[in-house]
Amino acid sequence: MSAQTKSLFITRVRVAWLLLAMLLLLVCLPGRTLLAQGTDDAASLREHYQNHTQQLDHNQFHRQLYMDSSESPTNLKGDIYAVVDYPFATVSGALNDPVKGPANWCDVLILHLNVKYCHAATNNGVAQLSVNLGKKVEEKLSSTYRVEFNYRPAVTSAEYFRVELNADTGPLSTKDYRIVLEAIPVSGNRTFLHLIYAYGYGLAGRVAMKTYLSTIGRDKVGFTTVNDPSSGQPEYIGGVRGLLERNTMRYYLAIDAYLAALSVPAGGRLQQRLITWFDATEQYPRQLHEVDRDAYLQMKNNEYTRQQTVQ
Repeated sequence: MSAQTKSLFITRVRVAWLLLAMLLLLVCLPGRTLLAQGTDDAASLREHYQNHTQQLDHNQFHRQLYMDSSESPTNLKGDIYAVVDYPFATVSGALNDPVKGPANWCDVLILHLNVKYCHAATNNGVAQLSVNLGKKVEEKLSSTYRVEFNYRPAVTSAEYFRVELNADTGPLSTKDYRIVLEAIPVSGNRTFLHLIYAYGYGLAGRVAMKTYLSTIGRDKVGFTTVNDPSSGQPEYIGGVRGLLERNTMRYYLAIDAYLAALSVPAGGRLQQRLITWFDATEQYPRQLHEVDRDAYLQMKNNEYTRQQTVQ
């Protein structure tokens, strides 16, 4: 081999190794980024827990919980932070499991008054929840709105998890639905949760919400208090933020009721979930009371039966 040929060969080998190293770097980067992001999110959530112990311990909810919400011209977002008396492994295993998680989330969501049906399935390798939204009374599925959520356990570790439910579109030009749950273990074999419920809306959604809030929803309020400019006294917020806060709380109480029933024998879990959810909502009658107990239990038992039989 001539010196020129040998030099060319060495150059090609070096280039090949460089390309291989770049390829390996590109392959590894997503995993490293995901790990780093998960670590950062866990640290951020733990810092949030440590900085808000006063709000968790002293609030209007009579439980370790506090709420935040925000409104823009096209988006609504509600946040609930809470400490629950269940081990982190129990919470993660129930709601963050790639196999059982979607069906478990259906058992959570159906507790909400406006969720009339939920079915978990896999489509092209993606776990999906088909959720029908409707009125707070019994109705045919043909009268409800279908929303397709993608289910994704985004981050899972021994000290943190985040699971995401996302839907691109919803009824009446609503869009970008997000239900996100993240959690860390805390002292006392408990878990600190952060629930996000958010969605966007267009013109039709804005008109529908204004119509609702000017008619049957005009006297409904949320949980955040603001000073009334005319009296200077604190009052609960109304409007779309009040609507958002009520639903965010309903979803949180559904998660809590589902977790509480896990200690009950399987055959009694549905009734325990329904009773726990209803009783929890009745602790906040100004915001959440809609139907009486018997009507709720009958409606939800019927809807759950339909959920198990209708595909």
